[in-house]
Amino acid sequence: MDHLTITQAVSQGPVQWPLHLGSVPALASAFQQRLDVRNAIDQAAAGHTAVVLTQVLSGGGGVGKTQLASAYAHQAVAEGVDLVVWVDASETDQVIARYAVAAHIVDAPNALAGQTGEKDARAFLQWLATTKRSWLVILDDITDPDTMQPWWPPSSAWGCGRVVATTRRQDAALSGGGRAVVDVDTYSAHEADTYLCARLRSARTEHLLDAQTEPLAEALGYLPLALSHAAAYMINEDVPCTDYLHRFNSSAAKLDDLLPRHADTEGYGRHVAAALLLSLDVAQTCEPVGLAIPALRLAAVLDPAGHPRDLWGVEAVINYLTAYRVPIPSSHSPAPVSSTQAKAALRLLHRYGLLTDDAQAGFRAVKLHALTARAVREHTPSGEQREIVRTAAEALTELWHKGVEKAVLHTNVDSLDGFAGDLLWEVEGHHLLRWVGRSLTARGLATAAVPYWQRVSDTSERVLGRTDRKTVMARRELAVAYLNAGRSKDAFAVFQEDYAYEAEALADAGLQARQAPDSKRDFHRRQSTEGLLALLEDTLAVRERILGPTDPTTLSCRIKLSIAYWEAGQQSQAVSMLKLVLKHQNEELGVHHPDSMATAFRLDHVRGERKERWWKRSAGS
Repeated sequence: MDHLTITQAVSQGPVQWPLHLGSVPALASAFQQRLDVRNAIDQAAAGHTAVVLTQVLSGGGGVGKTQLASAYAHQAVAEGVDLVVWVDASETDQVIARYAVAAHIVDAPNALAGQTGEKDARAFLQWLATTKRSWLVILDDITDPDTMQPWWPPSSAWGCGRVVATTRRQDAALSGGGRAVVDVDTYSAHEADTYLCARLRSARTEHLLDAQTEPLAEALGYLPLALSHAAAYMINEDVPCTDYLHRFNSSAAKLDDLLPRHADTEGYGRHVAAALLLSLDVAQTCEPVGLAIPALRLAAVLDPAGHPRDLWGVEAVINYLTAYRVPIPSSHSPAPVSSTQAKAALRLLHRYGLLTDDAQAGFRAVKLHALTARAVREHTPSGEQREIVRTAAEALTELWHKGVEKAVLHTNVDSLDGFAGDLLWEVEGHHLLRWVGRSLTARGLATAAVPYWQRVSDTSERVLGRTDRKTVMARRELAVAYLNAGRSKDAFAVFQEDYAYEAEALADAGLQARQAPDSKRDFHRRQSTEGLLALLEDTLAVRERILGPTDPTTLSCRIKLSIAYWEAGQQSQAVSMLKLVLKHQNEELGVHHPDSMATAFRLDHVRGERKERWWKRSAGS
C-alpha cells in the first residue's frame, strides 16, 4: 500500500489487519545482525520512561542506520504487529502526507474524506495515541529535527506503540520529548570481515578471499556502505581482495571508480562519495554561513582517528577560514572569522553527521571517517590544496609548542604528509617531519626510525638538493638511527659521504669566489686557498662578536673553517677548531646528538684515527 491515494484507501472497505504501509527496504545480502548495537537499542527501549518507546538511531553516512531500522520493521511484520508504517522523513511534507494517507487507511476518527493535509495527519497521530492495536512507525532519514517537532508520534495510552527513527543529525532536539538517541557507528572488525566473507561466498566467489581480506576491511574503515560496494565490484570484475586493496591504496584511484554506482547492488541509490557528503551543501548555508566546506577540507588532511579541538583556535586556521569562507550573498567580501565562529563551524559539521566532535575524547576530540576525508580531498580544488597544507602545518606546529600529546601530533603529521607529499616541503612545513623523527629516535624506536629517516633524507635530497643544510641534517639523523639500530657500518658510510660532500661544496664555493670576483681587491684576496681561509675567518669573527661563540650559525662557520684548514694542509688548526665545536655541542646538545656525532667523526677523520675508536668513544663504551 505504498502509493495509495485517499480515494483508494477509502474504497478498500473494512480495515484488514495487520497493515504494512510504505516500502520497507530489503535486508542487504549477508546482513549483519550487529548484536551490540541492537542490544543498545533494545536497552534504550527497555529503560524508557515514556509510554511510547522512541529510539533515534544517529550516525554518519553509510553506517547502516536504515538497515537496522529495516531489520526492526521486518521483525515486527514477522511477529504480527498490527500496523507497521515506513516513512521517508527526509522532508517533513512527506511525513505529513504519509500520516494523512494512513489516517484514512486505519479509519481514524476525524479524518476528513478527500483530504491529505495536516488535519488528517493529526488525526492519525491521535489514533496512534488511543488505539489498543500494536504499531511500529519508522521515520527514516530525518534531516530537519526542528520542523519534525510537531510530528513525532505521541505516547500510547495502552503502551502498545513504538517509534524507530534514523538521522545523520546530532541536534539536541532529537533527544527531547522523552526520546532516546542511540549512536550507530561502523561495523566492528569482526563484523566487517564476516560480511565480506559471507557476501563473496553467497556469490560463489570464495576464490576472491585471501590473506588481505581483513586489511581490506580496515582500509575501507569498516563502513557498511563501502564494504557493500567493494564486494560487488570484486564480484563483477573477478578481482581478489589483494588486488582490490592495491587499487584502493593507489594515490591515483578515485572513490567513484573503486566504489561505482553500478556496484550498488543493495539499492542505496548513490555513489559512496555522494552519500558520505550528502549534508555538506545544506550545512554550508547554516550559521556560521560559508564555513562548513573550508572547515571540512582542513579536517580532511588530518588524522581520521582524531585531532585536538584546540587546533580550531589557532591563528593560521582562523586566517584560512576567513580567506576561503564563501561570502554571504548580500556582502561584498567575507567577514573576518572569529575563533568562536571557527569552533561553531566544527559543531555545525558535528550536528550534520559529517564529523565527530567529542570533548571526552581529549586530544582526539575531532574525528573524520577516513573515507569521508578521502571523498572531501578528491573534491577539493587543486588551487586550494597548497594553502590547506600550509594551514595544517602551521597549526600543528603551534600545538607542538603548546605541549599537545606527541603521539597525537605524530599521527596527524603522518596523515598530512601522506596527503601533501612535496607540498609540505614547498610551504616550509617539513620541520614537522624532523620533529617526529627525533621523537622516534628519542624513544629508542630504532626499527621505525631507520626507514623513517631514510624516507625523509631521500625526499629532502630530491626536493632541496644534496648539499642543502636541511638534507645534511636529515642524513645526520639517519646516521644516528643506524647507530641505535646496531648498524655502525651504515652510519660510518653516511658520515663519510657527507664529509666528502661538505669539503667538495666548500671547495666549489671558493672556486666560484675566485672565478666571479666582486672587485679587484677581492680577486687578489680569493685567488688562493689562503684567500678563502681569510674570508671564513672574517665571517667567524663577525658571528662570534654579534651572535656569540655557541650560536649554531657560529658553530657551523667553525666547521666550514676547519674543513678549509684541513684542505689547506693545516691539520693542527683544523683539529683545534673541531675540538672547540665538539666541546660546545657536547655541553649543549649531548654526546649522542646527531650534530655532536658528526663533529666527532670529522675530528677523528682529520686526526686520521680509526673509525672504531671514534665509535667506542661516542657510544660511551
